Amino acid sequence: MPINQSEIQQFSHLEFIAKQVVEGFITGLHKSPFHGFSVEFAEHRLYNAGESTRFIDWKLYGRTDKMFVKRFEEETNLRCHIVVDNSSSMHYPTADNKGKQLNKIGFAAHCAAALIQLLKMQRDAVGLSFFDETVTVTTPAKSTSVHHKLLYNYLENAMLQRTAAKKTQATTALHQIAESIHKRSLVIVFSDMFEISEQPNLLYNALQHLKYNKHEVILFHTVDKSTEIDFNFENRPYEFIDLETGQSIKLHSNLVSASYKKAVAQFETELKLKCAQYRIDFVEADIAKGYHQVLMPYLIKRGKMN
Repeated sequence: MPINQSEIQQFSHLEFIAKQVVEGFITGLHKSPFHGFSVEFAEHRLYNAGESTRFIDWKLYGRTDKMFVKRFEEETNLRCHIVVDNSSSMHYPTADNKGKQLNKIGFAAHCAAALIQLLKMQRDAVGLSFFDETVTVTTPAKSTSVHHKLLYNYLENAMLQRTAAKKTQATTALHQIAESIHKRSLVIVFSDMFEISEQPNLLYNALQHLKYNKHEVILFHTVDKSTEIDFNFENRPYEFIDLETGQSIKLHSNLVSASYKKAVAQFETELKLKCAQYRIDFVEADIAKGYHQVLMPYLIKRGKMN
C-alpha cells in the first residue's frame, strides 16, 4: 500500500500505524468466515443495487472488489477502559537484545492504539490508565477526536520512557482503577502480571474487583513467550538482570531451565484458573505474534455486549 505523506503529517506516528493495522484487519475479516459479523462491527454493510452511491467506501472497494456502504449510527452505550502496565518488566526485551521486535510496552501500546481506532469507528467512549508502582495516568472515557489524540500521545510517551527501575504494584493499582470506573464498561488490561508477592491472592482479589459494577474484563497477558515462558536460551552462561530491582545473577541457562519453566507454568495455570473463576477473559498475548490475537478477542467480546 503506498504511503500517503499528507496522512502521515495529519496523524501521529502511532495513530497512523493504528489506522493501517485496523484497515488491514477489517479487510481480512471481510474475506473471512466472520464476514457478516465484521461488516456490522466495522461500520460497513453490503451495498444494495439501486441505492445511492454517495456513501460507498471506494477505498475499501479498491482492496476487496466488493461495494460496502459506510454506516453512520448513533453513539453506542459501550464504554471501554484500557489499562496498561508500565512497570520496568514491561520494557523487556531491552533495546540491546530485541532487534526490530517490539518490547512488551511497545506491543501493548500498539495494540491499545489499534483498539482505540476500532472504538473510534464505532463512536464508543474510551479511557486509558497506566500503572507501575502507582497509577501514573488515568483519563475518563470519552469519544472525541481531541481525547483520542491525547490517548495516542500517552501511549507514545510510554514507549519512549527510559525510567529507573519501577516495580509492578498491580494489586494496589487495579483496586484504584476499579474504584474509578463507575459506569458499566469493558475493561481491557495489558500486563505481564509479574508482581512479586508473598500473598498472591491479594493480586487475584484486585482482578476480581475489576468485575465490580458488572464490568466485562479481558486480561491480555503480555509476554515474550520465547524467553519468558519457554525459556529458549542457548546452552551457555548468561547474566540475567531483574529490570524491576536491578539485581543480576550469572549462571548457566541449562541449570535453571527445568525449574524455571515449572514455576512459570504453575503461575500461568493459577492465573488462568482465577480468571476463569472470576469470569475474566484470559488471553496470552505473545509480542512475537501479530495484532489479530488481540483484536479478534476484543471483537468477539464487544459483539456479546451489544
